[in-house]
Amino acid sequence: MEHKVRYTFEEVEADPILFYGFVKHVEIIGEAVYMLTKEFRTDHPEVDWDVIEGMRHVLVHGYYQIRPKQLWNTVEYDIPALKPCLVLEKVDTKKSTNEQEKHFKSLHVAASQSASPCRL
Repeated sequence: MEHKVRYTFEEVEADPILFYGFVKHVEIIGEAVYMLTKEFRTDHPEVDWDVIEGMRHVLVHGYYQIRPKQLWNTVEYDIPALKPCLVLEKVDTKKSTNEQEKHFKSLHVAASQSASPCRL
């Protein structure tokens, strides 16, 4: 998402390759959230997991429903606000026995770094 500063909304909206590149980035975040356990989500209520998962569903299953401005606002505002709440940690897939960890980076909430709710 660091590359968003190179482009304006108008450039991303006008270029399908750029647009769907941003879609894919947001989709990957949503997919990681989708794979989290209910227990993990319950243990970290400061993040609005359902909103993030809902965005993932729209991106994966409802391409015709993607609104460019909503995607841009997610990239511009929501992800930077979410980032301090989370710490991404690479998982050694050779040592992992948890199926969830085999395919995704583990997602840890850094609750001490953010007092406000995090949402996407």
